[in-house]
Amino acid sequence: MAFWNDSQLEPKRSYRFLLRINGFQPYLIKSVKKPSFTIGETPHQYLNHTFYYPGRVTWNTIEFTIVDTVGDSDNGTRQVMGLLENSGYKLPSATSYDTISKKKATEAMRQIEIQTIDADGDVKEKWFIKNAWIQSATFGDLSYEAETMLNISVTLRYDNAGVEFMEPQGKLPSNLSV
Repeated sequence: MAFWNDSQLEPKRSYRFLLRINGFQPYLIKSVKKPSFTIGETPHQYLNHTFYYPGRVTWNTIEFTIVDTVGDSDNGTRQVMGLLENSGYKLPSATSYDTISKKKATEAMRQIEIQTIDADGDVKEKWFIKNAWIQSATFGDLSYEAETMLNISVTLRYDNAGVEFMEPQGKLPSNLSV
């Protein structure tokens, strides 16, 4: 294990990240899951054998947690509900016939980036989330018995994701986006 003695080797740290998402201050985002995917399979049976072939790629949902605040500009509940409204959702009324659409929902979210940073705050890796929309939101639990901060959990559904790696000089060597 001599490689751990190399002072130039710096592992990525789970607490060194920024989530850039429409309307949310990065310092209020407590956690985020990085993109992940699943490859389906198609089995083929021949006599006593089963052979598997790779199928379609499905990108799994992303979850992030934000700390809710009481301020006007950083109020997480207000921001999540604003995204829902900008996605096309309106409370039922006799004059409103708006519905949620993928176009409105993805435009409300805009570009989403998950950035992995180093100890100096330099971006080393950027994940780009394509065509994301809010699949679900949970606004936390209230209790007289707890002194914890109130968190909002948001689940995003998206079409696909791409990643870019930064060279030490800050230049992009290649785009590995899907």
